[in-house]
Amino acid sequence: MSAPFRIRHAEPADAAGLHALFSDVSAYAGTLQPPYPSRSAWTRRLTDMPGHVVHLVAEDAGVVIGGAGFDVIQHPRRRHVANLGMAVSHDRRRAGVGTALLTAAVDTAERWHGVRRIELEVYVDNAAAIALYARHGFVEEGRARGYALRDGAYVDVMLMARLAADV
Repeated sequence: MSAPFRIRHAEPADAAGLHALFSDVSAYAGTLQPPYPSRSAWTRRLTDMPGHVVHLVAEDAGVVIGGAGFDVIQHPRRRHVANLGMAVSHDRRRAGVGTALLTAAVDTAERWHGVRRIELEVYVDNAAAIALYARHGFVEEGRARGYALRDGAYVDVMLMARLAADV
């Protein structure tokens, strides 16, 4: 199935679209992002992005429908590691957007930033995301109990990671 959207590097002009995406409870409830993000925070984040941080967006007809980002760890002994996060607009889930974003993020991290290990945290009740990550070579490495506050309750996360083929 060909995608009617495109994946590209996020720009400061995408702040409004990312703000809208992460203002939707169905998006931020599945991430560690706080609710009600400010648009100016997204503008700063995209304007002052250090070289070890990469944000990608999925865009359809000028509308941001998903975002993925990774942060390459700067500790001298862990510069081969990145932490990944992503979200897809509620009405575009299970339509290939997450697959395209994750494929692009993994490819960019491994082939262009020298990342050999990609780590992420995913809520244990997010079966669709866990399945997506597993299809892309991520495996469960453990669980963290009471990891994050979500809607007034502490919830557990699954710790997942993917190792590049040559590790």
